[in-house]
Amino acid sequence: MSAPASVHSSHTANVMRQFYALTKPRVVQLIVFCALIGMVLAVPGVPGWADLQQAVLACIGIWLVAGAAAAFNCLVEKGIDAKMKRTAWRPTARGELSDRQALIFSIALCALGSAILWFAVNPLTMWLTFATFVGYAVIYTVILKPLTPQNIVIGGASGAMPPVLGWAAMTGEVSPEALILFLIIFLWTPPHFWALALYRVEDYRKAGLPMLPVTHGNEFTRLHVLLYTLILFAACLMPFIYGMSGWLYLVVAFGVSIGFTGYAFALWRNYSDALARKTFRFSLIHLSVLFAALLVDHYLR
Repeated sequence: MSAPASVHSSHTANVMRQFYALTKPRVVQLIVFCALIGMVLAVPGVPGWADLQQAVLACIGIWLVAGAAAAFNCLVEKGIDAKMKRTAWRPTARGELSDRQALIFSIALCALGSAILWFAVNPLTMWLTFATFVGYAVIYTVILKPLTPQNIVIGGASGAMPPVLGWAAMTGEVSPEALILFLIIFLWTPPHFWALALYRVEDYRKAGLPMLPVTHGNEFTRLHVLLYTLILFAACLMPFIYGMSGWLYLVVAFGVSIGFTGYAFALWRNYSDALARKTFRFSLIHLSVLFAALLVDHYLR
């Protein structure tokens, strides 16, 4: 390969990596995982070939629209991201991708994902996914996040939608079971993000974002983290109470919920950045293990 061709190839690969980074891959992977759980739980017994095809297409469509929302978020918040250590590496914050490139990329992903959901899955899933895009990219990012410390609570509705999307993709409707899954993620979101905000408070203050630790202080935020984990604990038992899961899920849900509440209680009693960081990390384990237990329990019953 000639030197110019090699340089061009390297540049193209680098640009592709930058576009991929805009989609916030780790976040989108969790979104698709939660949507997949909704899909699996919506299908009684072992899914057939048609169900698997439907699920794969739905996952692709949801991934594309979620990636589009993430890219739009990076575009809108490029100035804020540049001021925060956690996000300063993003291509839009570093100026490696232009506003036009990021916007076109976001529109293309959203259009492609929406088309797949409409034609290959069902219109309800497309509209719910598009509403989630608007809720996160516009209502949360543009309106709520810079205006109110309750941004995470209200905006958390968009982040809680993936299981509902998955359920709708397989059944064409939204059932009480899907709403229970929605409630779990909705209540999980505030303590998850507030634990992060506690040890990143100076970043949020510098960026001018009214996160709860900035507007109401450390102690007030720690109390609310604890209160939300207690409410979340009760919500995590609802799949068993409603009859959509068995004893295996109950045991796992009880265990990880005690763990999350324990971290929140310790954080409330004696704060440290290290403990806030551990609480944030455990919150990710909590949700992943909880939904994995639902999946395993579904096939063992």
